[in-house]
Amino acid sequence: MRNILYIFLIILVTASLVPSQNNPAESKNVIKVEADAGSGFSYPYYLLVPDALREESAKNQTHNLLVAPNNTGKINDDLSVHEANVKQKMMQMGMVFGKLNVPVLMPVFPRPETDWKIYTHALDRDSLLTEKAEYKRFDLQLAAMISHARGKLAKENLKIDERVLMYGFSASGMFVNRFAFLHPDKVKAVACGSPGGWAIAPSEKFGGKTLRYPIGVGDFKTVTGKKLDTKKLQKVAFFIFLGDKDENDSVVFGDGYEEEDKTIIFELFGKTPLERWEISKKLYAENKMQAEFKLYPDTAHKVTIEMIGDIQVFFGKFANN
Repeated sequence: MRNILYIFLIILVTASLVPSQNNPAESKNVIKVEADAGSGFSYPYYLLVPDALREESAKNQTHNLLVAPNNTGKINDDLSVHEANVKQKMMQMGMVFGKLNVPVLMPVFPRPETDWKIYTHALDRDSLLTEKAEYKRFDLQLAAMISHARGKLAKENLKIDERVLMYGFSASGMFVNRFAFLHPDKVKAVACGSPGGWAIAPSEKFGGKTLRYPIGVGDFKTVTGKKLDTKKLQKVAFFIFLGDKDENDSVVFGDGYEEEDKTIIFELFGKTPLERWEISKKLYAENKMQAEFKLYPDTAHKVTIEMIGDIQVFFGKFANN
């Protein structure tokens, strides 16, 4: 029975999960929060509150919010397609992270087909620089959702830490990796799986060349409007993981990186995610980041039982303390 459950969990958390149209939108633990432009977010989000947090004893503790950005795995201009994917994942998130007894937030962000180069679910360069309001700065909208959720839970007498836990795999792995750089004051720990072939480097230059966002932070202020807060970033804990047979590489696609980025990455770091792994690990260490890199043998682009266990252990170090 336990093996069947774990297999189910793996199917749940992989980026290729196909949404079921038959799942109910909400349960007694999962609620939909409608878009609220006045509060800073133009799309809805879903919030899961475990039963354990409804108990009186929970009101005497400070809890961490776990944020898992949505990743539909495909482009579509119909927001309902992305919301259906979120509904299915949120119905089961408590099973994946249930032992942590933390509330879970997942936004319903679009990933457009018409403007397919704006890779919103990965928080790419275009999504920060676009002038199209409907796709711009989803990091700021997510930050607003986090603040809103904290306020909502406060009304239930639940104390929520200002710094969140974040989980993402594939495109959403890219999102959480980059969000932590953009908002290190809001993040306590990040579990980041297979982040598009390259985790953003905490470096401005390498090999005499500027590493612009999202390769690195060489033009961070130009793109984000503020300087990188290195000291706060060094306080964020990262668990970055990859399968050694994982060939899923956003670097080679026009929606993930521009041609000049691809050229720099290939020249300086390698032509595959595995070739770049050790250099990425070294850059995080040299910049005094709290980062654990783990490579899983004989594993392709998927989340395995072992990964799930390691993620739970990692978050267990930081949740509710």
